[in-house]
Parts: sequence; C-alpha cells; structure tokens
Amino acid sequence: MDPIVLPKVQLGPILPEIVMTVLVCAIILVDLFLSPKRKGFSGFLALVGLVVAGVFLAGQIGADVKLFGGMYRVDDFSTFFKFIFLGVAFLTILISFRYLKIEDINRGEYYALILFSTIGMMVLASGNDLLTIYIGLELLSIPVYLLVGFLKRDLVSQEGSIKYFLLGIFSSAIVLYGIALIYGYTGTLYLDGIREALASSSGQAPGGGGSPLLTLAIILLTAGFAFKVALVPFHMWAPDAYQGAPTSITAFMSVGTKAGAFAALVRVFLVAFGDSMDQWRILLWLLAAVSMTWGNIAAMVQTNLKRLLAYSSIAHAGYILIGLVVATQTGIASILLYMAAYLFTNLGAFAVIILLCRPSLRGDRLEDFRGLAQQHPWPALALLLFFLSLTGLPPTAGFVGKFYIFAAAIDAGFIWLAIIGLLNSAISLYYYFRVVMLMYMQEPAGKIHTS
Repeated sequence: MDPIVLPKVQLGPILPEIVMTVLVCAIILVDLFLSPKRKGFSGFLALVGLVVAGVFLAGQIGADVKLFGGMYRVDDFSTFFKFIFLGVAFLTILISFRYLKIEDINRGEYYALILFSTIGMMVLASGNDLLTIYIGLELLSIPVYLLVGFLKRDLVSQEGSIKYFLLGIFSSAIVLYGIALIYGYTGTLYLDGIREALASSSGQAPGGGGSPLLTLAIILLTAGFAFKVALVPFHMWAPDAYQGAPTSITAFMSVGTKAGAFAALVRVFLVAFGDSMDQWRILLWLLAAVSMTWGNIAAMVQTNLKRLLAYSSIAHAGYILIGLVVATQTGIASILLYMAAYLFTNLGAFAVIILLCRPSLRGDRLEDFRGLAQQHPWPALALLLFFLSLTGLPPTAGFVGKFYIFAAAIDAGFIWLAIIGLLNSAISLYYYFRVVMLMYMQEPAGKIHTS
C-alpha cells in the first residue's frame, strides 16, 4: 500500500486570517477572567491583534497565489480590501469604548463578534469559488445579526435585529439557490472554471449565449448580494437595523459589510461572468440608478440621523455599483478608491454621533445637533467636513472618489448613468446641509454635552 501523502498547505498567505482567528479565541478566553470594570481590556487586546494582522497583511502586497486547491486566492485585490476590513474593525472598536460604557454593554463578546465578522469579510475578498464565498458571506452576517440586537433592553434594537435576521436568511437561501443552478449548469464552483465552462458551451457564444437557466442564476446571485449591500429594492432591513443597532455597530455595518459584499460581487461578476456582461450589465445599471435615486429621496425626510445615514449608504452603494457596471480597469480602481474614502468619512460621521451620546440622550436625532457649533465648534466642524466628503464636494476625498467613478462611466459610454449620479449628488446636498444648518444657524435648545 502506498503511503498517504498529505497535500502541502502554504500558511504564509493566510497568516492575517490565522492571527485574527487566534485573536478571537484569546479574547473569549481572557474575557472569562476579567471583572466587569475591566472588560475594556478585551478591546485593547483586539486593537493590538488587528495591528499585528495588518503587519502580516502588508507582507502579502504583490502576491498572487491560490490555496486549498484554488478555492482561496490572495492577490492585490483581496489584500486591498483586507486592509479596508482591518481598518473598519480597528476604528469601530476605537469609537466603541466610550459608547459601550454609556450604554452599559461593555462585554468581551462584543469585540469577538466584530472580529468574527471581519474574518468573514476577509474570506469573501479571497474566495475563488462560490462555496467559499458563501461561507464567507455567512461568517460575515451571523455575528452582525447578534450585534444589531446587542442593546437587549431596547425594543427598537431587538426589532431591527429580528428583521435583519429574517431577511438575511432569506437572502442567503437565494444566493445558495443561485449557486446550485450555476453548479448544475457548469459542473463546477470555481470562478475560473465557471468562466471556462460558459465559454466552451456547445452551440453557444462565449458566456452561455443567453441561456434562461444562466440568466436566472445570475439574477438570484445578484439579488442575494444586493441585500448585503442594501441596494433597492433589497434595502428594507437597512433603516430599522441601522437605527436599532448600537451606534458603533451601525458604523461597522455601513462600511464593513458593504465593502465585504462588494469585494465578492466584483470578483464573481468579473471572473466567473466576465464574458456574460450582456446578461447582467443592464440589471446592475438599473439597480445602481434606482438605489442612488431612492436612497437620496428617502433620506430627505428623515428626522433620525442614523436612519438618514442608512438611506445615504443605500445611495452610496449605487454610486459604487457604477464602477462594476463599467467593468473596466478604471471602473474597478474607482471602486477601491471610493471605498477607502467612504471608510473614513462615514465612520467619522458616526464618531461625532457617539461623541454627543450620553446616558440620558442617544444623540442621533437631528434636533440633538441644534446649535452644536456654538457650544462645541470642533465636533461641528468635523461633521461638516465629513458631510462635504459624503456629498462629493471638492477638495474632499469623497469628491475624488465620485470624480473617478463618474469619469469611468463617461469613458465607457454610460453617460446617462453618470448624469443620474451627478443629479443625485446634488440632491444629497439638501439633507446633509440640513444638519449643517441646524448646527450653525440655530440656537441650541439646551446644554450639549460631549463628555
């Protein structure tokens, strides 16, 4: 009998994921021995671990390797997104310390769940077959279902968590159904294998030549991913979940889960369905246009800042989707640039909300910002700059991101989509500067505390 030879596994390219996994286990164990007053140590441990993971991740720059039989790919695309994920987790934990004490929910499992979800995002970015991507999608989502309902005594938080969970498992089933159809049609789950199978389909043009089964599978996958990034009409969960979740988790969801889903969406559609653009480009065009328009219009009538930013994030998902519709090198590069700018501006806006929060006041109503500039000029100025960037006005990072997104669309001939995006950017001025007007042009109703 021949000896059994185990396949060699390269651990170097997945050291960041290994560090994150060990970190989660360490936080769970250490938390058992911490007194209630010292639970913040778990957060500091998480921050140190994220820095270590980032150091190992820096060593992957320039790499392009496939692991586990081709199911996992580490390249510059995945590495960029992993830096985004680690940055989101780091900043979320950083702004959480004060907030958790105010809400009296400072527990170690909070940090562990954030890190678990971050690992799922990393798996999504490197997934090179549909099953790995599905596992990453669930690993990202399940911890967030729990984090949204972390305010156990808040009925709004519980309602948002239940809605997110129920719609989330429904969207997961849709994705799984789409994966099953793809496997039945092509006989493989590997993204490269799917593209090759579609290109070599007998009697059809490259890409499958308009097969109804393939079209249905693409629609199902699109619907599942659209839920994760809150594209219209799959956005129903977002406003309630954003409002009910702890403010720090709302910040985490608005950037992290969106970036993770977009990382997988870009890889799936450009690698697996790159030759089938005619079957999905018009669908994504419509989703982008409707999401931008409805997100901005709905945000105009909100009186809660977290709900306003929820609808704003729906619009921003539409802007980002333009880059995938374009499907050129410039379009994909603009997605990466936009995500980096969106990371800091959106998290910064939520950081100001947390700064206003205190035991007797959540600080997330628009009225809570009335006269803020008179009593606390620096937080008001910071929020103004963040809103300028989210609007896309020069010379902010948000302007640079939108400029490249719209320029890529115009260069590729999607002029009407670029015009819709520009008009929607103008609409967003109304609701962002509605808050600015309250801060700078209204008298404060009372003393505004930031400590």
